[in-house]
Amino acid sequence: MSSGKACFKMKLTGAQIIIEQLCRHRAEVVFGYPGGAVLPIYDELYKNADRIRHVITAHEQGAAHAADGYARVTGRAGVVIATSGPGATNLVTGIANAYLDSVPLVALTGNVAVPLLGKDSFQEVNIQGITRPVVKFSLALRSAAELEPALDQAFQIALSGRPGPVLIDIPKSVQTELADYPAVSCEPAVSSAGEQGMQPEELQAVLSMLQESEKPFIYAGGGILAAGAEKELAALAERLDAPMGFSMMGLTAVPCDHPLNLGMCGMHGKYASNMAQAESDLILALGVRFSDRATGNVQAYRAGRRIVHVDIDGRELGKNVDGDLMIRGNVKVVLQQLLQKLPVSQRPVWRSRLTAWQNTSFATPEPEGFLSPERLVRTVAASCSPDTVVATDVGQHQMWVMQHYPFRRSRTLLTSGGLGTMGYGMGAAIGGCIAGGRARTVLFTGDGSFGMNLHELATAVREKLPLTVVIFHNGVLGMVRQWQTLFYEKHYSQTTLSTSTDFVKLAEAFGAVGKRVTTVQELQDALRHTPADGPMVLDCLIDRDEFVLPMIPPGGTAGDMMVVNTEKNSSVKR
Repeated sequence: MSSGKACFKMKLTGAQIIIEQLCRHRAEVVFGYPGGAVLPIYDELYKNADRIRHVITAHEQGAAHAADGYARVTGRAGVVIATSGPGATNLVTGIANAYLDSVPLVALTGNVAVPLLGKDSFQEVNIQGITRPVVKFSLALRSAAELEPALDQAFQIALSGRPGPVLIDIPKSVQTELADYPAVSCEPAVSSAGEQGMQPEELQAVLSMLQESEKPFIYAGGGILAAGAEKELAALAERLDAPMGFSMMGLTAVPCDHPLNLGMCGMHGKYASNMAQAESDLILALGVRFSDRATGNVQAYRAGRRIVHVDIDGRELGKNVDGDLMIRGNVKVVLQQLLQKLPVSQRPVWRSRLTAWQNTSFATPEPEGFLSPERLVRTVAASCSPDTVVATDVGQHQMWVMQHYPFRRSRTLLTSGGLGTMGYGMGAAIGGCIAGGRARTVLFTGDGSFGMNLHELATAVREKLPLTVVIFHNGVLGMVRQWQTLFYEKHYSQTTLSTSTDFVKLAEAFGAVGKRVTTVQELQDALRHTPADGPMVLDCLIDRDEFVLPMIPPGGTAGDMMVVNTEKNSSVKR
């Protein structure tokens, strides 16, 4: 904690201290669901409604995802509150999702009174132990005097270095106990962690490698957004005359129409991006973790090129891919150091290769008005502004959005990358819409994913959020079915949903607008009548045999890339 100017001390209850600390750390909106073990906190939220807005969701998991979406849009820590027992355990998926995607989240859970701990009391659970593998830090408090430093520490840890979730478990007796506040100062803790850049010898080594490279490739991830290094990244690419490819988490860092932006890399990455990465002689990896979906066959990925890996989290260096030079540092500072020393380069031969890949098309003719996944995404995108926040669930629709939605602003994509959480989208879209000033927000989902958390539509209706829910309705678990088609001899085990749910009537039952869409024209008509004060659900019927392509098979390389749906066409691979 910083040694700020001393403030007048007063006696406050633990619940009152929690409110003061939330205000101190600019937590203007919190998400949650009340229960017996957090009633003192909710009583203070009632009294302080003019200072903190609380959004109640339909389920605690939805609250965690909403706090996650809020954090991704604002860059501040999202806050979620849940009661003990099942309330706390319902947060686990949301906490794990934030952990895998490096999202700053502060989870406050209630618990039974301190004298009842360890006695299998009603709704008692060791949530600290349950979540320990998926948080940056956790504390189980035993006195109100611990609250102020614990909450200062929670926000500091959640936001510093590589962001992530923190959990503070607060017994009910701690919420009612009196303690001095403020205990030390009236200034929030400020961390200087993560400001480090390169050492002189590291800087010189990177400069030499970049200048020697004939075919450099920049692979950028979510660390760029976390560090606020979007401008530096684009400037470096222009200085190097080098293409940029992105992980899913880094996709919005540079506008899609930047001439050096080749789009997402990996299993379902863009053709040009994967080909450029595969033919590069040097990969400059910035704020990425080299997941298995990004690399495919690691030995082939690594062969024939040098790799410079920069990340704030030293544990990621060498974890999945060994780099020739591995630098622990803040990517913004590292890029600023490079831009101070790196001369302007021109690589006409390399640029010519990039242009050829970018101009390569494998599209097949489609009937006029046919609602293909690509047309669906692009038609919705045409009705959106560059600042529109876009959320997705997980599955084929998610990859189609990554491939075809023209992102032009950073922090406008909310998606589950590391954990791949079906059901993430509705909660995240709610949090993102609120964070974005209640401007129109779009959720792309599938009928499988939508079924996971469709009850959060009630939250969107109650909050009067201008949320457009676009359902890719194909009656199957599309991504799993695609794998079953390609790798499991078309054994469609439990992937045909066979549900008779009428999503239009369902939307209307929740109090939303519902429309069924079968053609591009119907979609355009529906988008022209988007309500301004509530959600609209578009039930878009698509072919169940559509594939997400390109696709690099698991453990494969760019040379194995599938570019045509062999179930519909005769071509096989390229």
